[in-house]
Amino acid sequence: MENYGDDLFKGASGKLFEFSKALRKASTEAEDILWQSLRRKQLNGFKFRRQHPLDKYIADFYCYEAKLVVEVDGEIHDKLDIKEYDKSRSYELEELGITVIRFTNEEVSRNLDMVLNVIRGYLRK
Repeated sequence: MENYGDDLFKGASGKLFEFSKALRKASTEAEDILWQSLRRKQLNGFKFRRQHPLDKYIADFYCYEAKLVVEVDGEIHDKLDIKEYDKSRSYELEELGITVIRFTNEEVSRNLDMVLNVIRGYLRK
């Protein structure tokens, strides 16, 4: 197994690991669709992890090598308080040197090629 040390999880707590395991079992349809294209280093040879604990958050998808988080958001993320939380969360992760990009469930379901091309653009940086 690769040895990343704590940098891979940015100090995430044990409780987050338990919660992330539950989230993997209850993923949304859009997350499942995207995961089929990200798993097993299929996208430009980069390894992605799903429902990955980082600091005090769980990222939908995380690529350690590119320091990239990919979030897939449902309609609840349109609510003002959730938008504010997401903005704050993204800011905190970016302070740790991690880039956060977001897509809606609809974008993933209806235009997967566009989503993958945007992700590829970040992987090239």
